[in-house]
Parts: sequence; C-alpha cells; structure tokens
Amino acid sequence: MTPELTPAIEVEDLRKVYGDKAAVDGLTLKVERGSFFGFLGPNGAGKTTTIRMLMGLAPPTSGSIRMLGRAVPGEALDIKRRVGLVPDDTLLFDQLTGAEFIEFVGRMYGLPRDDTRSRAAELLQLFELDTAGRKLIGDYSKGMRKRVAMAAALIHRPELFLLDEPFEGVDAMGARLMKDILLEQVRRGATIFLTSHVLEVVERLCDRVAIIHQGRLVVDGPMHELRTGSETLEDIFIRVVGSGERPANALDWL
Repeated sequence: MTPELTPAIEVEDLRKVYGDKAAVDGLTLKVERGSFFGFLGPNGAGKTTTIRMLMGLAPPTSGSIRMLGRAVPGEALDIKRRVGLVPDDTLLFDQLTGAEFIEFVGRMYGLPRDDTRSRAAELLQLFELDTAGRKLIGDYSKGMRKRVAMAAALIHRPELFLLDEPFEGVDAMGARLMKDILLEQVRRGATIFLTSHVLEVVERLCDRVAIIHQGRLVVDGPMHELRTGSETLEDIFIRVVGSGERPANALDWL
C-alpha cells in the first residue's frame, strides 16, 4: 500500500501501564485520512495518554503505532514534521510571549526565519491575539492559551492534527473561529484527531467517533451508524460508559 493510501493513524493492541494500572489497555484503532475523528471518554479514560503515545512523549508498554504510513517510534522524527499538536496547556512555554512561542514552533519545524515571522504575525491576527502577542503566555487566560497552541499547530501546514481538548476554556467567538479553521483543514485533505468533553461540538464536527472507557475501546464507528432513533451523542456516551442515573439514596433533600 502506498503511503498516501495508508490510514492517518493505526494502532494495534496498544497498552500503557503505570505501576499496576493500565491507563490504555489493548486499544486497536484506525483513523482514515481526511476524516474528522472524535476520540471520547470520561475523565481518566486514557485519552491524553493515547495522544502522548502517538506523539512519542510516552513510550507504550506494548502494541504498535503507525502514523501517516510510518512506524512510531522508529520514524517519529519524520512523523512529527507532518503533525500539528494542540496539547494540554501544561506543555506550553509560559516564559515566552505568544509571538515568540509560535515563531519557536515554526523554527522547530524547519521553516525559514522570515517565513516563520510573517506566518506567526498572520496567525496571531487570525486568532485575534495580535494585541496580546508580546504578553507572556504565563499571563494568558485558558482560552488564549488554547488559541495560541492552535495557531502554533497550523504554522507548518500539517497533514494530521492531534487536538487534546482544544475548546476547553475558549469563549463562543473563539471556539467558532477555531471550528471554522479546522473544518477548512479537513476540506483541504488534512486529518483531525480530536478529544473533547464538549459532546455537542464533537457531534457537529466529527464524521466518526470512538469512545474509550477505563483504557478500553467500547465504541467505534461513523456518527450516522452509532445513533439509534433520535439519540444524541450525549445519549450514546451515557449509554456506553454508565447509566447516568442518580442513586436512589443520593441527597434526597435536593
């Protein structure tokens, strides 16, 4: 199979064990190129651990990963040049300004200095951060941190995006802007792998969804096939990860 026809992401029997607990336990998953893929689960389900393994930030205990037709970690450097990452905000550099951070990321991807500077300025303006471009990221709000991370992820025009809760703390205007940009990236052929707790956003954006629970895959399929009758994605999520019913003896005075 030629590289262009291989899945954007393919993992098989992936496990990550911390001590005696498996954060990810036998995950097998395939993400086709050009898809908008939602990767969901409750807190502690293993979503962020999975993204960290995909990016080579956490070595798997066992199992295999292939991204864009190449093996992780063997060809990780080549893969990283073609991937845009929006991490949890702890991975940003608080002592850099927004402009410095975006330029730093561009240079890490090998872009010429002049191109990096001009693209960074354009991205800051696009994400309405140009007035805060000289402000330290450590002084940014959570929503601003997510927007600058998204801007940095775009600077090298990647083929694949790994987005860990990109809309968390982002206001309605910023979220709409980010969604429009992501949909445009999919239209041009990019693949998006998204984790989010905002199920309404996932339902509107994603064409395929997987749900992980206690480290194991419990649902994987196209959105239109997962729904039963008038079910929403929230209904599906509650159905597969827990009943969502209030215990009979829980705070009866409420």
